Amino acid sequence: MPGAEKPIVVITGGASGIGASCAELLANEGYQVVLADVQIDLAQDVAARIGAQAYAFDATDERSIRDLARRVESEVGPVYGLVNSAGITQKPLPPEHLDMAQWDRVQSIDFRGTYVAALAFSEGMRSRKRGAIVNISSIAGSSSMPLHSYAPAKAAVISMTQCLAAEWGPSGIRVNAVAPGYTLTPMLQEAIDRGEREVSGALQNTPLGRLVLPSQVADAVSFLLSQRASAITGVNLPVDGGWLVGCSWDMYGGLRQPA
Repeated sequence: MPGAEKPIVVITGGASGIGASCAELLANEGYQVVLADVQIDLAQDVAARIGAQAYAFDATDERSIRDLARRVESEVGPVYGLVNSAGITQKPLPPEHLDMAQWDRVQSIDFRGTYVAALAFSEGMRSRKRGAIVNISSIAGSSSMPLHSYAPAKAAVISMTQCLAAEWGPSGIRVNAVAPGYTLTPMLQEAIDRGEREVSGALQNTPLGRLVLPSQVADAVSFLLSQRASAITGVNLPVDGGWLVGCSWDMYGGLRQPA
């Protein structure tokens, strides 16, 4: 944890899933955590449990995001870190069956909202020449999936991370991404229950043979925010149990099992 005082970290989408796990871990590690979520009641519940603060914000609304940055800087203090975890997924539909309104909504939250939040919170960071941003991307951004808005949006987050890392590095800001694999969040469990995800095939192609836990993604986020990663910027760190390196082994009979 940088510095003697508690560094302030804002987590968008902090009311549930990966965002909530990040909030819990970072609060335990001594950060002053601020949760921002459209589900303000849930965010307040999490905040009360971990000793954090909660603000309402809408990732689709640029004014809401910029107002959030101004309010936190004014009411809480100078923001050291931003975790861009707000996001939604989509049904695995053929592109001709994916309604453009839904396509636009995924892009608006997962890509544009991430970009605008980085812009808004970087203003104070750049003036202080100190800060760290971690964007939650996805393995979907580095592979082919029947998610014709979500996967391109996450690929854009990876590219955006690299661009902003180069742009803001001279101002003392590190920008990195964490790419979760199949992570057992409430959102994934709901998709499994609806029959929209089948995890058995994914597990067969995952060298570690298990789904990722939200707490394991939070560990990677914590590392990238910390001074242990002080020379790291512009990376997209997969936390996927090895799925990206294992999924191409099907052609050769699949992953070899130990004797």
